[in-house]
Amino acid sequence: MRKLTTLLLAAMLPLAPVTALAAGSHSGGHHEEMMLGKPAEPAQAGRTIAVRMLETDDGEMLFEPSSIAVKRGETVLLDIRNDGEIEHEFVMDGHEMIQEHKALMEKFPEMEHDDPNSVRLAPGESGQIVWTFTNDGSFEFACLIPGHYESGMHGPLTVAAE
Repeated sequence: MRKLTTLLLAAMLPLAPVTALAAGSHSGGHHEEMMLGKPAEPAQAGRTIAVRMLETDDGEMLFEPSSIAVKRGETVLLDIRNDGEIEHEFVMDGHEMIQEHKALMEKFPEMEHDDPNSVRLAPGESGQIVWTFTNDGSFEFACLIPGHYESGMHGPLTVAAE
């Protein structure tokens, strides 16, 4: 019996990472530099951009401001506050990566995040992302909780050449 238990455990071991992914864990991989840039320390920030997440009475979900513009090489502290009545998140990345992440969130809506380019906040909570934007181009920020993107919760993030 003991030998059978050992064999069964050994056979199941390769399935462990798949089980963790199916449970909705999403971490790692973004702690190094991304297409958008890299995480930074608060002391490095040259300016702060206040971002509000909220819903309107007619069901629209939005960010204020509705667009963000920075310069390549700039380090910014994004001070994010959920002024809404439901949970929201702020994720920034390239458009294709946002769409891939959105599809994954639709499959695993309670997915936990551990990415420096995102923050998930309950109503009334605040969070910060400190970021150095190393590449110029057009990017996106969004709330990828299922249904929020479709309700208007996304916007352009433009990184201008210096």
